[in-house]
Amino acid sequence: MERENCWVWFKGSLKEGGTWKGGFSYKKDQNPGVLIQNPSYVQCRVPDWRIATTEPTDKRKGPTIPKDAVWKIF
Repeated sequence: MERENCWVWFKGSLKEGGTWKGGFSYKKDQNPGVLIQNPSYVQCRVPDWRIATTEPTDKRKGPTIPKDAVWKIF
């Protein structure tokens, strides 16, 4: 199981757009998606497209979101 630091994309609200947030680590295993961890958030599994392993240059520019994307894997 690999564990690395990452940035996670958060959708935001209707008034504010989404943003990349740092300070997370992720674990990749045999299950779909990645398990993200941060002391300030509940650990959860998210799709691969929601993380970036390098710091985004524009924190407001989101990833390519697949049509009918799943935001959290249970």
